[in-house]
Amino acid sequence: MGLTVCFTGHRQIPEEEYQPLFDALQDVVKQKIQEGATVFRTGGAMGFDTMAALAVLSLRKHFPKIRLELILPCPTQTRGWSPSDEVLYEQIKAQADSFRYVSTGYYQGVLQQRNRALVEGADICIAYLKSSHGGGTAYTAALALKNQLELINLADILD
Repeated sequence: MGLTVCFTGHRQIPEEEYQPLFDALQDVVKQKIQEGATVFRTGGAMGFDTMAALAVLSLRKHFPKIRLELILPCPTQTRGWSPSDEVLYEQIKAQADSFRYVSTGYYQGVLQQRNRALVEGADICIAYLKSSHGGGTAYTAALALKNQLELINLADILD
């Protein structure tokens, strides 16, 4: 069995950073595939999670043995999203190799539960963390380090 990679990152990506971030993400994912990564997990949020899922799906054409797993907080995750964001979410979900919800409904703390599930059993965490002050991305990156995962912060590569 290969290595497992999880992703964590901000929901908001500045427009001028989108393409350089996507290119850096694809390069790092390719490198990790060449090092033996086969399973890639994302949490299904807008922003970096969506970008990571799209990168994995794109690379799966060249590396058909890789798997995209979605670990989602709850079935109502997309409540309040724009119709176009919901459509993209459903398209990604349909192309994923698997998806699971950590809860049947939303409650305070469900996102942290999802983030813990992303890290559990992973070997590598690829992050887009611009600031280490609070938030789910900082929480997940800290949890990855605590669990001795290799942490690659793409924000450092872009600076």
